[in-house]
Amino acid sequence: MTRADHPWPSRHPSRRRLLKTVGALGAAGLGAAGLAGCGPDADSCPVELTFWSWAPGIEDVVALWNQQNPDVQVLVSRQDAGDAAVTKLLTAVRAGNGAPDLVQAEYQTITSLVAADAIADISAELDPQTPDHFSEGIWSAIGVGDGAVYAIPQDTGPLQLYYREDIFDELGLAAPTTWEEYAEAARAVHEADPSMYLGTFSSTDPGLFVGLAQQAGASWWGIEGESWKVQIDAEPTRRVAEYWGGLVEEGVISAEPMYTPQWNAALNAGTQIGWVSAAWAPGVLEGNAGSTAGKWRMATIPQWNAGENDTGNWGGSTTAVVVGGEHQTAAVRFAEWMNTSPEGVLALAQLSGIFPADLPNAEASLAEPPAFFPEQPDFYELSTQNAEGVQPFVFGPNVNVAYSIFNDAFAKATQAGTVAAFGEAVAAVHTGTVADLENQGYHLA
Repeated sequence: MTRADHPWPSRHPSRRRLLKTVGALGAAGLGAAGLAGCGPDADSCPVELTFWSWAPGIEDVVALWNQQNPDVQVLVSRQDAGDAAVTKLLTAVRAGNGAPDLVQAEYQTITSLVAADAIADISAELDPQTPDHFSEGIWSAIGVGDGAVYAIPQDTGPLQLYYREDIFDELGLAAPTTWEEYAEAARAVHEADPSMYLGTFSSTDPGLFVGLAQQAGASWWGIEGESWKVQIDAEPTRRVAEYWGGLVEEGVISAEPMYTPQWNAALNAGTQIGWVSAAWAPGVLEGNAGSTAGKWRMATIPQWNAGENDTGNWGGSTTAVVVGGEHQTAAVRFAEWMNTSPEGVLALAQLSGIFPADLPNAEASLAEPPAFFPEQPDFYELSTQNAEGVQPFVFGPNVNVAYSIFNDAFAKATQAGTVAAFGEAVAAVHTGTVADLENQGYHLA
């Protein structure tokens, strides 16, 4: 499950209100971000760029740019998210016509798009300060090979811990800061009420599992020279799998897939009282368990080693420049404005409801906590701190295959309900992913 699959937070003020806010920040900033004229790669005025995106409210975000940059106008073409967007883009690029200048692309699709020669290396066009706007972990997801940059991060989903503070207080529990403490809390919750669980292991959400493995130091794919290296069946991922497999075998967490009617009912009934999820989780909780608003609290995800601040990422997307466009310099300037300027990030946060990947402007653009967390005014301050701890992770060219194998292997593992079965599932994902790369003709290290 990716960020695009979930409801967006309902934090969308009117365009007029946003324009007033941007005006207060200073129209000069918008002008500085724009291009004085049509740009060095333009043959005529005005330059027109087509942008494929599925983000809600993106038309109003783009309208702010267009107001301040009459010589570079961006036209939004709304698309479906997920695999459908990738397929449509690849079809247009291969046909040699109909492709956009820019495209919204999820992190896990970047490598596949690079392998298909669909998105451009924009490293030569970047402002030298652009990489400084993002955590090392997020920036690592948009480069394939030394020095190459294939997109600019837009939103992100750092993993965090959500829990029912009222029930924790009743049981005398504190938010766990380590995974050992999480296991102890899970036992205490289930012992207090056998119908109650602190969390669940969902075999249908490989994106979450990848984020947990990422936190532990895993990177499922890697590049050695001209070869791919698969590192799924390695210590960090096995540690994560065996940990959750142990809790399932012990019976102190649920193995109910997320987003089912049963899972929603458990959230509302107070029998599912915790959720390891991303920064976009408030929108899901509000939509699925609205009656529990104000009772939840967010904390930093438990750590493998006390005192650290490591996390993984679940979901999020980028802005990429498509190969073959006539105005790539202008396209990069727009992408940088939207994803790194105070005005652009503010517009994305307030009109599209995203959690920005841009660290310098994220907290300021989300000054008020989500409506579902009215008692936690530091929600976005803490989320921004958590985002700084996203660990590096490289996605390979066959993520969709690895995720499909994950669903099958871990469905069997949760049915078996043993630590050994969870370890076998990791091995199955590794073996299947390697076999698929070999079948596609990739060279493996």
